[in-house]
Amino acid sequence: MGSTSDKASGLTNEAIGNIKQGVGKAVGNERLQAEGAAQELKGEAQQAVGDAKAAVKKGADDLSDAAHRKL
Repeated sequence: MGSTSDKASGLTNEAIGNIKQGVGKAVGNERLQAEGAAQELKGEAQQAVGDAKAAVKKGADDLSDAAHRKL
């Protein structure tokens, strides 16, 4: 997955996790609340992976640009 798709998946998982938590709380289902919390954390982690990939790519691009300027 690329950084953009990681971030999109992360946002989706966070949103679904929040919905599950809300529904679980509304109906008194602790298991659904816990699933929602876990899915929200998964989404946050996916977004962090996407951010890290983007930072690495930017660093590599910057390094490549600097090397080309010196040639």
